[in-house]
Amino acid sequence: MPPRRVAARRRRIGALLGREWPAPGAAVASLPATPAPWVQRAAYAHGVYVPEPRHAVEVKAQEEHLARWLTRRIDVPVKLFDLRDQGFELVGGRLLPDGAGKSAQLMYQDAQGLRVTVYLRKPDTPTDAAFRYERQGDLGVFYWVESGAGYALVGALPKEQLLVLAESIYRQHPQAGAAASAAR
Repeated sequence: MPPRRVAARRRRIGALLGREWPAPGAAVASLPATPAPWVQRAAYAHGVYVPEPRHAVEVKAQEEHLARWLTRRIDVPVKLFDLRDQGFELVGGRLLPDGAGKSAQLMYQDAQGLRVTVYLRKPDTPTDAAFRYERQGDLGVFYWVESGAGYALVGALPKEQLLVLAESIYRQHPQAGAAASAAR
C-alpha cells in the first residue's frame, strides 16, 4: 500500500477513535474522556474491517457454522441477531484478539451498503452492566453486559437509529430486560 494511503487510513482510524481534534462546532462533551478499553477495541475493529469490500469477514453468513465456531472460540454463547426488520442483513463474522482474550465481531449491512458491527466478548470482572452510549469520533457505540457477555454495537448512524438496532439485539437475548429503555 502506498505511504499516502497508509497515512490516510491511520488518520481515518484515529478519527474513528476520537483521537483527533473535534471538528469545528462539534460538542466536545460527546467525546468520552476515558472509554472502556474493550469499547475502544470494538470501535477500532469496526474501523479496520467495515471498509473492506472483499474480506470484511472471515466466515460468511453461514449461520449455523458461524455461531457454533465463534461460541467455541470465545467461550460466550454467540447468537446471530436478526436485524432484517431494521433493514440490515448479516454479512458474516470474525474472531478477534481482545486484550488477554478473544472476541467476536458480527457484521451487518443495509441495502445502501452501510455497515454496523456487533462486538461480543467475555467481560472483565467486575464489569458494570449498564446500557450505555458513547461517541468515538464519527461512530456511535451502544454497549452493555448481560448474562456473562459484553456487547458493543458500532456504526456511523444517528444515535436514534443505532438505538433501534441495539434494542432489537437486546430483546433477542434470552434474558432481555428493560435496561435498553433507560438509555433513551
